[in-house]
Amino acid sequence: MVRVVPPARPRKLAKVPFVELADGRLQGVVSSGSDIERVYVSSITSGSHAYHCSTNNNRPCGGLRGAPCKHLHALVDEAVLQYGVPRVARYLRVDADDVQIGVELIWRLNGRPEPTPAAVVFSRFLRHLAYLELPGSATALPELHWFPATGAGH
Repeated sequence: MVRVVPPARPRKLAKVPFVELADGRLQGVVSSGSDIERVYVSSITSGSHAYHCSTNNNRPCGGLRGAPCKHLHALVDEAVLQYGVPRVARYLRVDADDVQIGVELIWRLNGRPEPTPAAVVFSRFLRHLAYLELPGSATALPELHWFPATGAGH
């Protein structure tokens, strides 16, 4: 059985409905503050700290002017709530011994803007939403058949 780690602290999903540490990046989907129908796909690359923010159809964020925009700040704040500062800092490869909140973590980043495609992250978000719409069941989903039924290795 695969163990699901509970969030470090509860999150409100309206602003950042999807956040993950995957593909060598902290990445996720952030709601627009001005248009309810618009979302941004934001990411920070582990190690290089390159960052990017664009709409789901790859229009660049207007707030991305040589520094992380408000969407990236919201992404980091929610990642800290979901995973905790130590795990996010380790994943991004940031020295965060005395960091308590997301904005302090962003101050430690030394990256620059670097375009990354939004499609993969947005597609994963949509897949995540599809699972949330399924009724609760104890039976396995066919597309997840490769998950082990028990924690024992073969």
